[in-house]
Amino acid sequence: QVQLVESGGGLVQAGGSLRLSCAASGRTFSSYTMGWFRQAPGKERDFVAAIIWWSGDVTRYGDSVKGRFTISRDNAKNTVYLQMNSLKPEDTAVYFCVASLYGSGSEDRRTYEVWGQGTQVTVSS
Repeated sequence: QVQLVESGGGLVQAGGSLRLSCAASGRTFSSYTMGWFRQAPGKERDFVAAIIWWSGDVTRYGDSVKGRFTISRDNAKNTVYLQMNSLKPEDTAVYFCVASLYGSGSEDRRTYEVWGQGTQVTVSS
């Protein structure tokens, strides 16, 4: 089972950009569907994006981030990225990197068996 460590969070003004990274340990990274969820204060943990394990470019996005966020992966570096553009104050949340062995890229958080500790993203207006 992989272990996940996120980085790249921080404070940014509305309209700005951030790139989150998630480094995974383990030899079977390419067999994991990788994704991101986020949780704002007082709200549930919501699906952001996923990239399917067997494909480098099959992706899924939550409706609120489509067209603004891009997920990608580098299997040689065991790393998944989330490029976030045109950030809005409502994007403020803790962002969690997730992994699912041979996963389908579901929006259901219960299908992801590995979770990182999270990284804070704060977007000021």
